[in-house]
Amino acid sequence: MIKSILLHLSMNMWEDSYPDSFNGMQTYMKDRAWSDKLQFDKGTWKRVLEHFSASGGNMVIIDVGDGVVFKSHPEIAVQGALSREALRDELKRCADLGLEAIPKLNFSSCHDAWMRDYSRMLSTPQYYAVCKDLIAETCELFASPRFFHIGMDEETAAHQQYYQYVVVRQGELWWHDLNFYCAECARNGARAWMWSDKIWHCLDEEFRRNVPANVLQSNWYYDGRFDLENLNDARKTWIEAYLRLDRLGYEQVPAGSNWACNTNYEGTVRFCEKHLDRQRLLGFMTAPWYTTEPHNEERLFAACDEVAAAHKQ
Repeated sequence: MIKSILLHLSMNMWEDSYPDSFNGMQTYMKDRAWSDKLQFDKGTWKRVLEHFSASGGNMVIIDVGDGVVFKSHPEIAVQGALSREALRDELKRCADLGLEAIPKLNFSSCHDAWMRDYSRMLSTPQYYAVCKDLIAETCELFASPRFFHIGMDEETAAHQQYYQYVVVRQGELWWHDLNFYCAECARNGARAWMWSDKIWHCLDEEFRRNVPANVLQSNWYYDGRFDLENLNDARKTWIEAYLRLDRLGYEQVPAGSNWACNTNYEGTVRFCEKHLDRQRLLGFMTAPWYTTEPHNEERLFAACDEVAAAHKQ
């Protein structure tokens, strides 16, 4: 069973600026605002990996973004980005700890600030060429990974309210681009993995018609309550997506988090183990959504501990 954690090399997945409104807000909001410097501490990274491995984890999903100096597009990298050689050293560290390293590049227009100017060329020939280069080089750096997480969550105008540049794909264009990324992953020997919240906003038939059957799904829900009969419509929609994806025959790695509360991950495991077909339930992910830096180390360690507790036999 997959027991995975999402960790950030790059954090430039949200705001394309540092909004004045973020001053005085919680640390998480400040961490997610645009930074020209890499928000990553090697010591914290090393300690969290070791703790997760000791907690029984076996996979780390790495949000790569602009945190590596790509040979094909070095112009994307932020100050302090890892060299290709340094990244390979860290991937070896993962392997030595028994952690399968999986790359993540989020191509949602809500989470692609890491692409810099290319994020403002969405769905153009130049954009597709850059995405093709980045997927191929990332697969080469990760030595033919089994999966490749392409993100694709929260592509709405509301989710971009603090951005200076807002763009949203709709209809057939969104589906076309999703399938483009999936095809490029397959071309490089990796299986595409996506956030599943698109299903919250469309019918089962539309989702099944447009999303290849082999795309691994990670629906996500971060609250602590799972009693469907007593939840509001939004929360029911988020939780019921697990059941809908199961009925449609997709394999899943449900995602929980300690971002909002400390009981969600275990609740996610219990709910999904009870209601989903075990043959299609490949495992679980915890997604803390904090930078890999010392001031967030306590929360990252807590996420590891929650994984250990939830899977304790």
